[in-house]
Amino acid sequence: MLFDEALYVGIDPTAGSRPMHYAVLDGDLRLVALRHGGLEEVLAYVAGLEHAVVAVDAPQSPNRGLMLRPEVRRRFNLQPGGKTWGQWKLCEYELRRRNIRLYNTPAKEKDAPNWMRTGFEIYRRLGAMGFHFFERGQPMEGRLVIEVHPHACYAALLARRPFLKQTLEGRLQRQMVLYLQGIDLANPLSLLEEITRHHLLTGHLPLRGLLAHDELDALAAAFTAHLVGAKPERVSQLGDREEGLITLPSAEVKDFYP
Repeated sequence: MLFDEALYVGIDPTAGSRPMHYAVLDGDLRLVALRHGGLEEVLAYVAGLEHAVVAVDAPQSPNRGLMLRPEVRRRFNLQPGGKTWGQWKLCEYELRRRNIRLYNTPAKEKDAPNWMRTGFEIYRRLGAMGFHFFERGQPMEGRLVIEVHPHACYAALLARRPFLKQTLEGRLQRQMVLYLQGIDLANPLSLLEEITRHHLLTGHLPLRGLLAHDELDALAAAFTAHLVGAKPERVSQLGDREEGLITLPSAEVKDFYP
């Protein structure tokens, strides 16, 4: 891949009840696109990119039972024959034990929620286009895809768990994180400066320029994809290649995120 020509795409899937969001950054972290659309629209856009790294906010495959294997459980001082955490993928357990909460992926695709099955389909379609999974330390050739979890991405960048994403403070915090990383976004503090007493009393907050949480999740994914292509030494991965790796936008992963 010619990474100086690459675009970096973050996809935030949904179950189809509403459009999925996707964000696209160039090599200088300029915002190329921030859109929402259906599965076919998103995949058609990606198919037209000659050089790209795509980050998907969804599990790449069902649970393959690594957390039930005695040799894996011994690594974490878990009872070798036990079943605690057996319903979680290794990468998910790695985040949960660090105080980052997230979903667990079932062993059978039919048991997965709709949004998760949409994610599986995205990975399958990307694979058919010639994308292959990035693994840190391995040669990077061709178009790449990674699995991300935006909540964990923001925790890695903040060195602590972020505010809840649906809240105003959560959106402000996330946009500030991305702004400080150099992404071409409005400074959220300048948006706050526009709020007056009248705005508060009338219940109208002029927050034009503050992105929605789905857009911010897609941008966190795109930023992580950018690091994979431009600065792979600044990313880390949790999990196992056999079952799936979650990529984080930080070279170091803390043992605990307060």
